[in-house]
Amino acid sequence: MIRRWLCLAVVTAVACLLTACGGGSSSSGPVEIAVWHGYQDTEGEAFKGLIDQYNKEHPDVHVTDLYSSNDLVLQKVLTAVRGGSAPDVAYMFGSWSPNIAKIPQVVDMSDVVSQSDWNWDDFYPAEREAATVGDKIVGIPALVDNLAIVYNKKLFADAGIAPPTADWTWDDFRAAAAKLTDPAKGQYGWLIPADGSEDTVWHYVPMLWEAGGDILTPDNEKAAFNSEAGVTALTMLQDMAVTDKSLYLDTTNENGPKLMNSGKVGMLITGPWDLSQLSDIDYGVQVMPTFAGSSGAHQTISGPDNWVVFDNGDKRKQASIDFVKWLTAPEQVKAFSLQTGDLPTRSSVGDDQAVRDQLDQKLPGSSVFVENLNNAKKARPAVEQYPAISEALGQAIVAVMLGKEQPAAALNSAAEAADSALAGK
Repeated sequence: MIRRWLCLAVVTAVACLLTACGGGSSSSGPVEIAVWHGYQDTEGEAFKGLIDQYNKEHPDVHVTDLYSSNDLVLQKVLTAVRGGSAPDVAYMFGSWSPNIAKIPQVVDMSDVVSQSDWNWDDFYPAEREAATVGDKIVGIPALVDNLAIVYNKKLFADAGIAPPTADWTWDDFRAAAAKLTDPAKGQYGWLIPADGSEDTVWHYVPMLWEAGGDILTPDNEKAAFNSEAGVTALTMLQDMAVTDKSLYLDTTNENGPKLMNSGKVGMLITGPWDLSQLSDIDYGVQVMPTFAGSSGAHQTISGPDNWVVFDNGDKRKQASIDFVKWLTAPEQVKAFSLQTGDLPTRSSVGDDQAVRDQLDQKLPGSSVFVENLNNAKKARPAVEQYPAISEALGQAIVAVMLGKEQPAAALNSAAEAADSALAGK
């Protein structure tokens, strides 16, 4: 269930000293630029098609692509930079932005995207926030996802429950999960990743935001999740896991689609990447619930990834910027989304009903995820210490769901660990 851009383990590699400089381009012939990416299968074919199109339309530039596993690309980029052979453009996880910002060869795109023809505001707010570190913009949105309710229509009908609506509160969600739970059948209302990883945290954070809380203080110097809002969100998980026993704790983080297909789980809160695996059931999609009376309203979380440009001399840098501008323009965003089923990264494309209809034809329910991008109002904090913060918070969430700790105490302990990490202790 973990989306490829949730990997956080390699971010500490940026502590290495980066001093190498990239080389320039040839003075004759087309400018050669190399793009590293992790696209495979349908995405890979679509991306190569776009590169071929660009090369035909821009004979003064020749773009080549190199496949590189997304999980490993940060380490490969660091090695390449030290050796003076950095790529010109690389697909990199948005969670790495604070670390990417420290690489001297990374091009700050702030002045570039401020030009009107880039239409920077057309990218969804969470995408822009995830690409921004301080006063730097370290990349251009390449991919976006979010979380929503995916539910088994038959199980809802069998239990006499009306399908989820956009007006659902967490109390409504809890009540439905309880009705969907049948211990005799080994059936649960909801499954949540419970391995303490970032995927566990990723499911809790939208609830925290919806309750009116946040992960860190506005200055990013202290933990803020151990607030009344944080306790409200975690208490809901405790109530479902410990009191109602309607929550299946997936400690391996591998069973979501399998148990959903077998009718053992009534609801997942997951992203569009799981829809193609739900081939055995009739499912529906609805936005996440929110807390009644909360100022947080409906929210979700997205993990935008970025196209990062490196400075390998003026000609290659400019050619790379021009390529990324073309690649992320609405026309190409639309073409890539319709071919791959990926959500569009620009709101002008996502707001196009014809695009939504075509995405639904390709993979039913996709249009709800597109609409849900408007609920992606916040991003995880752009701090290098986020992996340590995530680890502490993830362990606290699991401890509460297992009935080992109470929400307030668990969050306070996690906050202490987070504050120590932020203080460099």
